[in-house]
Amino acid sequence: MRTKKSQILNWYCPPLGLETLKITDFQLHASTAKRYGLGAHRGRLNIQAGVNENDFYDGAWCAGRNDPFQWIEVDARRLTKFTGVITQGRNSLWSSNWVTSYRVLVSNDSHAWTAVKNESGDVIFEGNSEKEIPVLNMLPVPLVARYIRINPRSWYEEGSICMRLEILGCPLPDPNNYYHRRNEMTTTDNLDFKHHNYKEMRQLMKTVNKMCPNITRIYNIGKSHQGLKLYAVEISDNPGEHEVGEPEFRYIAGAHGNEVLGRELILLLMQFMCQEYLAGNPRIVHLIEDTRIHLLPSVNPDGYDKAYKAGSELGGWSLGRWTQDGIDINNNFPDLNSLLWESEDQKKSKRKVPNHHIPIPDWYLSENATVAVETRAIIAWMEKIPFVLGGNLQGGELVVAYPYDMVRSLWKTQDYTPTPDDHVFRWLAYSYASTHRLMTDARRRACHTEDFQKEDGTVNGASWHTVAGSINDFSYLHTNCFELSIYVGCDKYPHESELPEEWENNRESLIVFMEQVHRGIKGIVKDVHGRGIPNAIISVEGVNHDIRTADGDYWRLLNPGEYVVGVKAEGYTGATKTCEVGYDMGATQCDFTISKTNMARIKEIMRKFGKQPISLSLRRLRQRARQWRQRR
Repeated sequence: MRTKKSQILNWYCPPLGLETLKITDFQLHASTAKRYGLGAHRGRLNIQAGVNENDFYDGAWCAGRNDPFQWIEVDARRLTKFTGVITQGRNSLWSSNWVTSYRVLVSNDSHAWTAVKNESGDVIFEGNSEKEIPVLNMLPVPLVARYIRINPRSWYEEGSICMRLEILGCPLPDPNNYYHRRNEMTTTDNLDFKHHNYKEMRQLMKTVNKMCPNITRIYNIGKSHQGLKLYAVEISDNPGEHEVGEPEFRYIAGAHGNEVLGRELILLLMQFMCQEYLAGNPRIVHLIEDTRIHLLPSVNPDGYDKAYKAGSELGGWSLGRWTQDGIDINNNFPDLNSLLWESEDQKKSKRKVPNHHIPIPDWYLSENATVAVETRAIIAWMEKIPFVLGGNLQGGELVVAYPYDMVRSLWKTQDYTPTPDDHVFRWLAYSYASTHRLMTDARRRACHTEDFQKEDGTVNGASWHTVAGSINDFSYLHTNCFELSIYVGCDKYPHESELPEEWENNRESLIVFMEQVHRGIKGIVKDVHGRGIPNAIISVEGVNHDIRTADGDYWRLLNPGEYVVGVKAEGYTGATKTCEVGYDMGATQCDFTISKTNMARIKEIMRKFGKQPISLSLRRLRQRARQWRQRR
């Protein structure tokens, strides 16, 4: 039976949490299973199979036999008003399996079952017609019970009984249920916990700006393919200006339009920081006064619009992921890794590539290159502002990934590929993961196929899966900014009712990660007259990756230790000094004053008087010519 919109509005209950893992593996049971990797615990909406689809991580519950007596059941562990069922087929690269019709039964004791009925008898619900698009069926009337069972009646004729599902239900109040009270999550923050479409997002930004006009500024970095502006909010004690000595930080989200939790977390974060600043929270006040923070919640608003129209449970795994012209923004940046590694491997090559600020190749800049307008806007933004640290919030997993994201070997798809700053990146990743409520919890199950507990909720991107042209690698190799990908939840598009808990899961991590921008060394590179020198190169002995000054000021992320730091700039003598980074938060001041070289001084004097300096060899030739004429 097809679902009417009015029916959904009248009876709608949120998902019980098969996709979000609120429903544990112990609450899922089935009549039979083809094998362990296709057990009831894998029958979760949008769960993804491993590439190899091995025995442990497959993409659905699949019955051990194909007959009408098979079932999968959910134990809600308390009386629940069940209102609907969402189903998918098996996620698989190699096979096609889905259920085309099913019955729904409920029970209070898991022994006596009552089928959902209408005037004609047992209701046979229409299932799926392919394996990925979710199908929602509402019950004719809500039913109260503890258990719910799905009984497949027909399936794809060339496949077998396989299902992924979500149950819609409202748990009934039960103050005596200790299990429920123990696992209940609440928040005391007075924030707008809802999904915001484009217009609502813009309005929320205006509200925050109106509440905190002295520390916020709304601006846009460009437009999407559909012409929607890419809005950002700046939070700083002096918005609109880069202050010398103050580092710049960014959070972005929504590169994949259907991964919306990051978008909402950023919107919640800007509300929270405004409120806490007004309340005088010393931690937030200090962070805002010492940091210029940029929050860009929706990089791909066109994709988000598609996902939003489908709704939180009905978009499947990929609806809205790409831009309007079908591009994955997250992997749409220039591949600078290959340029660097080819130069390092071919030491006799005439084309030398620096270890930082690698130029963008000409082919990428051409109009015919397959580059999203959103990507070009982000690159221009990254080049305009001297960001030091950034996080791009993604979804569908619970892990922090750090660069490199691309393997160096041509023959591997997974291989640990560290940057020269690997120890710093690992710390940055751990700073977020360790303060998240779940990422480092050894008791939690894997979202899909990967268990990241062995690295405490962090992973080197290339050891997970290789990606060329990632935003993280590009940011590291083309700018000063250290960027990481933060996967904030198993469910890409959680139901609105889950947002308070997701905020509690991520709030401390979001703040701690911002604070890391003040770790390492900072300083100003000046000439003898006290003027800042832009684009001076800062190097650290033993680390084959340099950075450059902005308006003479710089920030270099480093872990605690003693470092020999060098500076050089065109036309100036180089300098080195030893700088020590402590364990306390706050970057160590490490300033340099450098003087011009003799040749630079001569050139400056000659330019001042309208002449050009003469090279030594040319001067000698002219002198010999004069002597030869005098002899004649």
